[in-house]
Amino acid sequence: MLAEERRQKLSEIVSERGFVPLPELVQLIGVSESTVRRDLEHLHEAGILRRTHGGAIAAGEAAGALTAFDDRTLTQVSEKRLVAQRMAEIIQDGETVLIDGGTTTYELARQLMGRHLQIVTNSLPIATLCAASREIDLVLLGGYVYPKTGVALGELAQASLRDLHAHRLIMSVGGLTAKGLYNSNLLLVETERAMMACADEIDVIADHTKFGRQALTHLCDWSGVDRVVVDDGINEEQRRMIGSEVDVVIVDRADGTRIQGEKS
Repeated sequence: MLAEERRQKLSEIVSERGFVPLPELVQLIGVSESTVRRDLEHLHEAGILRRTHGGAIAAGEAAGALTAFDDRTLTQVSEKRLVAQRMAEIIQDGETVLIDGGTTTYELARQLMGRHLQIVTNSLPIATLCAASREIDLVLLGGYVYPKTGVALGELAQASLRDLHAHRLIMSVGGLTAKGLYNSNLLLVETERAMMACADEIDVIADHTKFGRQALTHLCDWSGVDRVVVDDGINEEQRRMIGSEVDVVIVDRADGTRIQGEKS
């Protein structure tokens, strides 16, 4: 296939679907990942689509809807990847995993590709990514889709959670203080509380910049959390504010090794 033919096909696929992850584009076009990356860069520079950290989104309204999400994927990239990798190692094959929306949880979903899991999510970017894996059994929650992040929220999302059960919920939050967890949207917090109610274990994954930050709405105190996975950018005072009842896993940014945590 000639370069112009590939790029035309890429443009048509992304325009039709709105957002397409890179692994799926590679599979659909049938060329190497590096070739698809070069073609996406060409189309991005031409203004035909928007190249993202995990794939591509269509120009216009679809691109605008996920711009905030896409921009956040470019911050604390290495920390998010290390935290996500460690969380992926904790998850066991065969689990039902409820995954909240967010850029760190999106990175986790990338780490879980090809694993035999049942994944439930309210995130359109995460669902689109997981849909490309034959091994993953995917359940997408419905509801009002918040345009900045592509996450389903509100009464419909909460209603769809009432009859569900998950081994664990994995959350990404807007802020963490001594008082607990915070997020920036009231509808999001209400939906996350419904998620927490149907999971056996609550795991929070975050990079160190979330500590000491207080967002708009209080989600829960630390008693509602079972585990926190974070990079080693947190200081001792921030570690102590979590308390002794929460399993804290701190990942070394130098080599990715676990330097503290998991309770036996």
